[in-house]
Amino acid sequence: MPQLLAIAGGVALAACQWLIYLYAPEEATLGLMQKVFYVHLPLAWWALFSFFLVFLGSIAVLARRSAAADRLCAAAAEAGVLFSGLALATGMIWARKSWGVWWTWDPRLSTTLVMWFVYAAYLLLRGLDMAPERRRLVCAVVGVAAFLDVPLVFVSARIWRSIHPAVFASRGGGLEPEMKLAATACVLALGLFWAGLVWLRKRQLDLAARLEAAAGDDGDTC
Repeated sequence: MPQLLAIAGGVALAACQWLIYLYAPEEATLGLMQKVFYVHLPLAWWALFSFFLVFLGSIAVLARRSAAADRLCAAAAEAGVLFSGLALATGMIWARKSWGVWWTWDPRLSTTLVMWFVYAAYLLLRGLDMAPERRRLVCAVVGVAAFLDVPLVFVSARIWRSIHPAVFASRGGGLEPEMKLAATACVLALGLFWAGLVWLRKRQLDLAARLEAAAGDDGDTC
């Protein structure tokens, strides 16, 4: 099932290329370079949702000591770090054309970079040699605390002076209807792919946990 979901998302993303390059009009100022927006926006949104899932899973770990929730946190965090890293990369490509620089310490960019480092450190923490129960609890605490930066990323362009465009928050949406349709389709298509990816990674971690438990039982028997 997760494989089919990921494949469906991949097919939907391929279909979105027609919307991006043939259906949506070319932006007057940025020209063809503006098309990276249709990749950048979905990556950023699903990265934020990944970290929200880590937050919820971490609460479940603290409340119920759930090993399954901990593995869901691991899968979501991996996807979130990957997607937020790609969002930063595509944002830099867009910025080079739009602002004339690869990077500027804009509030949205700065908080996103901090978020990426925090969750990259979270993944490193998960790889430390600790007792499984202790690692789950430590990672859960970090998973809850790390989420403080996520809503800050979302509202940073609104509460501080920022050159980062907030296209959906601006009056009239800031996009032509064809652009808005293409962007929405890309968000939904990447969402399908994201769900399949996280689900598949969660199943891999579940299988690894079962194999480890079975190996431990065999060792006890011997």
